[in-house]
Amino acid sequence: MTDTPPPAPSGLRALLPDLAPWRASRDFRRLWVSGLITNFGSFLTFVALPVQIKEETGSAAAVGAIGAVELVPLVVFGLYGGALADAADKRRLILWTEAGLGLLAAVLLCNALLPDPAVWPLYVVAALSSALVSVQRPALDSLMPRIVRHEHLPAAAALNALRWQVGGIAGPALAGVVVAFAGLGWAYAVDLATFAVSVVLVLGLASAPASHEAARPSLRAITEGAAYAWRRKELLGTYTIDLAAMFLAMPLAVLPFLADELDAEWSLGLMYAAIPAGALLVSVTSGWTSRVHRHGRMVVLAAALWGLAIAAAGIAPNVWLVLLCLALAGGCDMVSGVFRSAMWNQTIPDELRGRLAGIELLSYSVGPQLGQVRAGSMAAWAGVRASVWSGGVLCAAAVGLLALCLPKLMTYDVRTNEHAIRLRDQRASEAAPAEAA
Repeated sequence: MTDTPPPAPSGLRALLPDLAPWRASRDFRRLWVSGLITNFGSFLTFVALPVQIKEETGSAAAVGAIGAVELVPLVVFGLYGGALADAADKRRLILWTEAGLGLLAAVLLCNALLPDPAVWPLYVVAALSSALVSVQRPALDSLMPRIVRHEHLPAAAALNALRWQVGGIAGPALAGVVVAFAGLGWAYAVDLATFAVSVVLVLGLASAPASHEAARPSLRAITEGAAYAWRRKELLGTYTIDLAAMFLAMPLAVLPFLADELDAEWSLGLMYAAIPAGALLVSVTSGWTSRVHRHGRMVVLAAALWGLAIAAAGIAPNVWLVLLCLALAGGCDMVSGVFRSAMWNQTIPDELRGRLAGIELLSYSVGPQLGQVRAGSMAAWAGVRASVWSGGVLCAAAVGLLALCLPKLMTYDVRTNEHAIRLRDQRASEAAPAEAA
């Protein structure tokens, strides 16, 4: 007698997030809470750092240069961190990098408390933070398929995004108030405290040793991962589309100047929070995502709409319309992110997961870093408004062109994709002995 699947939820329940990963995995719950706490603190610093550089230099290009100093560590350590995540204990990597990020928050705090804070430590900390995050993220991403059941991975991606968005809304919104009324030091102090709590939570995770099939970290191992990604054109499509969208249409570096142009300096925290707020709205109604099978088409559509929404923000005549457009963009980015994560987690074998997570990190992180440089430079040359709307238009055009060049992305279907079927069968065979016992 075969088991019949439970009936699909209907009505409001069909929209609510699927909590199956939370209920089934203790380690997922710990990582989720840890990430929520540190995201909150990190978004405080995310707002405070460019504000401090703006106050010290008054230059849009100087704010955009944050992306430039973060770029090289991101590329180098993202690729190496991916190989390291395949070859080392993932829990240990997460723990030590989390502690290192806490120490960097302490450096920012000490610098902010000086009578005459220096600018150069801000760039040094930005570069070192980029390196540590680049080592940590592949370990976090490659751990997810181990602690979450295969069929729960899309739901886990939505819940992880929800965690990021809660911090992304509360952190920037509070940061605007904290920086304006309490000072930069308080923002950095809260960030430091959140890392201390997170380290305690990570200590409780189960050990996650390397797969016996994983290669030792080396240039050859990195090359093998890149070659696998190149052969998988549907994966290549997710990387290139996200890279193009973030490079061309990420407006964060110029938001302090956009708020000034709109005579709404008070709105800066809301501007930073608007994108994750839109993403949060999608997350809390993400139950439908588990019933979508053509993930590639959703990635393309969402990325193009992200660009159009950013373009609209660049020409909106008042701050409230700007906030609405940024929220719409955030919702589109969330849809793209959920389906990119589902494609990655449901098709990449465990022994390559860390290296491919390193490439994923580059696709969704290098783009925003370069995007900050592009946005800041374009704003200095042609104005803040032109920097925003032109980037959005170019993004939509680039996404359409990439979709035409990568037909396998458009035809991807998780029900029939050979890699998804192979990994699903492998996970089922591994789970069978444990369930029988």
